[in-house]
Amino acid sequence: MSDDAIDLPHLKAWLDEETGVEAAINVSRMRGGGSCEMFELLRSDQRWVIRRAPISAVSSTAHDVVREYKIISALQGGSAKVPELLAVSADLSLVGSPFYIMKYVDGEVIRRKLPPQYINSPETQPAIGESLIDALVELHAFDWRNSAMVDLAKPDNFLRRQVDRWMNQLEGYRSRELDGVDSVARWLSDNLPAKGDLTVMHGDYKIDNTMYSKDLPPRVLTIVDFEMTTVGDPLVDLAWAIIFWPEKDNLIAIASPDSEGGMNADYCQTPEQLIQRYADKTGRDMTSFQWYQAFAAWKLGIVLEASYSKYLAGESKNPGHEFFGFVVDELMKRAKRFAV
Repeated sequence: MSDDAIDLPHLKAWLDEETGVEAAINVSRMRGGGSCEMFELLRSDQRWVIRRAPISAVSSTAHDVVREYKIISALQGGSAKVPELLAVSADLSLVGSPFYIMKYVDGEVIRRKLPPQYINSPETQPAIGESLIDALVELHAFDWRNSAMVDLAKPDNFLRRQVDRWMNQLEGYRSRELDGVDSVARWLSDNLPAKGDLTVMHGDYKIDNTMYSKDLPPRVLTIVDFEMTTVGDPLVDLAWAIIFWPEKDNLIAIASPDSEGGMNADYCQTPEQLIQRYADKTGRDMTSFQWYQAFAAWKLGIVLEASYSKYLAGESKNPGHEFFGFVVDELMKRAKRFAV
């Protein structure tokens, strides 16, 4: 048993049986992975990735990697850019908690800075936003009604359930005054769109939940992190992605033109241009998109407030959770800006 609670001989024997192929393996921890943990798996001449639920949160439905595997499996074979899968298990004796294995993708994840090759070729940077939108359009076009996604979602009255659901969530850990959270909730309820479409909804779609090509021009190779994926309103995904778009003066943007190594301001599309690209490719009515922009920022603020509340209570030493307080305040400002 390794320090990471991975029983290599047991894992090897299980994989040999699952795949019908006997092969030596090597496992090493990787950076990244968000809420879950990631390990590189070398097996023969192939590279895979183990995505493991945190051992400290085995019982938490927030890290249901088995469900995530089923979602990605359901999306195989369509136009959606999803990882290739190898195996899944909830057997804790293998790696310490439930996990699944997916194909390694040799790509770039855009976080604080753009990759050097993107920076050095600023004229190719518009492809970042174009590919981000196009990959979302492909995901939303997936025929979920004729797939296993039917059994993994509860789409009835999706939008109507959202405001009460997230206000109830907040009440479980509300510990400070959040400017705008109640007034925006009332506005959202009073201005609910008459009818929204239903598609596969990623649930956390943003630039750093995609992997881009290393070669130019930039293009999305795969979408990652399907923990929150369900069947819901696709415009929530679009509004969510726009929150983090590298827009000048957006204090929570990823790779902002304001920051070192960020998008070149001369080649960075405006949010309106990306929204229009999505509208042109899908034909969806964007009349009520203001509602979705308010809702996405409001909901994300409530989600992140859970971690900030833990920090305030002394239950978390994660420095990122302290920073979430600022992010939540910025998100509520954003929500109020649209909730008019």
